[in-house]
Amino acid sequence: MAVVFISPKKKQKGFFMGITISLALFLSVISFWVFLAQPSVQEQKTTLNKPKVNVNLAILDSEQFKNLENFELMPLQFEYTAMTSRNKIVQGVISAVSEEKAREILQTNGYSVSELKLIDIGRDNPFVPY
Repeated sequence: MAVVFISPKKKQKGFFMGITISLALFLSVISFWVFLAQPSVQEQKTTLNKPKVNVNLAILDSEQFKNLENFELMPLQFEYTAMTSRNKIVQGVISAVSEEKAREILQTNGYSVSELKLIDIGRDNPFVPY
């Protein structure tokens, strides 16, 4: 029988260490080769495809364009305090394009306006819950 000075476990441990070290060395060489490689210079071609746009200004002279109507101004809301002809105080809300128009509407309805205030639409902070 032969005399063996190295145990089989030490042989196996040495074999696996050698394979592990060689694999780690191989992966490190490949990673350095990939990550440290200089990028290849490629020619960049820029092509501009300008669209051909023709503006037809003759539409401004057409009858359809001339017959267009302007948008109406958006009515604002006003809070008012007024007095009737019977000296009764009335409070309410009225919609009009301007403050002058609101006063005019109230005066044609027989009210003498003592206070007219624009109502702010919306909330100061829309993210605060009700």
